[in-house]
Amino acid sequence: MCRNIRPLNNFDPPATRPEVQAAALQYVRKVGGASKPSQANEEAYARAVAAVAHATQELLDALVTTAPPKDREVEAAKARARSAQRYATP
Repeated sequence: MCRNIRPLNNFDPPATRPEVQAAALQYVRKVGGASKPSQANEEAYARAVAAVAHATQELLDALVTTAPPKDREVEAAKARARSAQRYATP
């Protein structure tokens, strides 16, 4: 699951709230060991996702870099190329 979390720092435009929320959800699911929590644990998962999303947004807001911002389309194309090479059949 966690390998689906994408870097969110230094993009133009900056990471959106839904992107931060999705990353937090993936993280909590991985740590909690369940992609769909039981009803008894739903509230705990929701609180954890909110806390992780908040901490993630604070981190992204505080980070400083001198590198030029990355383009989402270029990064997505690179990822598709890596995937095609990785899963190509000989």
